[in-house]
Amino acid sequence: MQPPEPISMPNILWISTEDISPDLGCYGDSYALTPAIDRLASEGVRFTNAFSTSPVCAPSRSAIITAMYPTAIGTHHMRSRAIPPPEVKCFPEYLRAAGYYCTNNSKTDYNFEPPLTAWDESNNTAHWRNRPDKSQPFFSVFNLTSTHESQIRLNEEAFANATRFLSPAERHDPAKAILPPYYPDTPIVRKDWARYYDLITRMDKQVEAILKELADDGLAENTVVFFWGDHGRGLPRAKRWLYDSGLRVPLLVRYPGKVAPGTVRDDLVSLMDLGPTVLSLTDIPTPKHMQGQAFLGKYQAKKPRTYIFGHRDRMDETYDLIRSVNDKRFKYIRNYQSGKPYAQFIGYAEEMPTLQEMRRLNKEESTAKGAGKIPNQLTPAQRLFFQPEKPTEELYDLQNDPHEINNLAGEKRFEGERKRLRGALEKWVKETKDLGFTPEQQLIDQWRPNGVSPVTAEPKVSVSETGTGYVITLTCPTEGASIAYTLEPIGKPDEKWQLYSAPLSVSNEELARAGKLLLRVKAVRIGYTDSDEIDVSLGIQK
Repeated sequence: MQPPEPISMPNILWISTEDISPDLGCYGDSYALTPAIDRLASEGVRFTNAFSTSPVCAPSRSAIITAMYPTAIGTHHMRSRAIPPPEVKCFPEYLRAAGYYCTNNSKTDYNFEPPLTAWDESNNTAHWRNRPDKSQPFFSVFNLTSTHESQIRLNEEAFANATRFLSPAERHDPAKAILPPYYPDTPIVRKDWARYYDLITRMDKQVEAILKELADDGLAENTVVFFWGDHGRGLPRAKRWLYDSGLRVPLLVRYPGKVAPGTVRDDLVSLMDLGPTVLSLTDIPTPKHMQGQAFLGKYQAKKPRTYIFGHRDRMDETYDLIRSVNDKRFKYIRNYQSGKPYAQFIGYAEEMPTLQEMRRLNKEESTAKGAGKIPNQLTPAQRLFFQPEKPTEELYDLQNDPHEINNLAGEKRFEGERKRLRGALEKWVKETKDLGFTPEQQLIDQWRPNGVSPVTAEPKVSVSETGTGYVITLTCPTEGASIAYTLEPIGKPDEKWQLYSAPLSVSNEELARAGKLLLRVKAVRIGYTDSDEIDVSLGIQK
């Protein structure tokens, strides 16, 4: 069979999942059962050094949708309501302007409300199949939530229902789990670990169903498929932490006619690079303000990244300030608030049975120590999480210490690596104007003085006659605003908002057929209140 011709205007399909590390068969995990994802990996390229910018969903997803570091645009705290700089857009706007139909099903969670102009559809029924013109190229995103940390801790009945499509052979035996050394080996911990893998197998079936729909529609050969996770596994010392267990993610791309099946790439990739890569695949250059860089396509970066940077800031109700940098071999972590312990209380995270078990054993050790006994419930690696203070610096050899439990920051033989990575981190903090060092309330006051959100100015509508019809030009004085519009026969309901990217032409023939057209216009900017709607009636003068 001859390979398909390279795609000129490819469709793009993203399948994202939540709270998973590369705990998949295609990454060499013998405990995992992921046949659909493994097959996808065999048909394209598997990236072995892909990382999120943040080990928690909302900041991570803000980086993905904007191709900007959250620390540079103010979206670094968990569940914030940021107002990024005016040049920052949701990158699907560039695709919509180029003629793509863009759908998101359905999670956003960008640390700001997505503007009206970001998507053609963003809801739980959004699908490439909904595009009115079936020849129109599409960018479709499906966000699978089945592996989220909240699913691991469901009660027995709810978990059984969530995994009801798994056969007995597809369920993971807790006794066979291989636990990281920083977890105590108890039945409760093993149960959570096995449940996590059951949920991954459940998610694998969802991936299989989406890929089947693509194949059934005859679109598999002209669609580039991405599969990725938003950050690391949803368990203690993984999610919310800057270790590889919190930052390293799976990333697979199937690109028919361009990427050889079974390719493996070890270059450093940030999830922030996903947007520029999609633009590159559709022949759109990376906008100058973006900090992400393309790793495939026409505008692929000339050289891979040297470093990956990560951040942890406020997690729900708990503040911290941690930054990380890694290359392929070493990870450096800077704890700017080292006086705080690792094990600060975060209410949502405390619901996980594994963390409850770790706290129980730590309490038993404290009681034993107070009674003059030698603590023996936890190993030294497991006690690290309960230190009363964090070290200012951490350095790990990822090759020889993949679980990052042996801090080398104080060892003379690694002094060169520590200084090199610390220097790279300090340079990045300075060059990106890291907002993590600005108190959150100060940012909020800057964005919304007196608690009031700025309002996008009303758009201006200019209608010019051409002799054969009209040309409509739309503008907005608010810096960074995008403009949405609909143009429909008067009385026609539920027309979808379009992104304005160039003057609109309306011929006399169109007006004659419609009788009268209603132009509705609204201006939007990320973090701002939308403008009032402007309505203009168009009709042939008699």
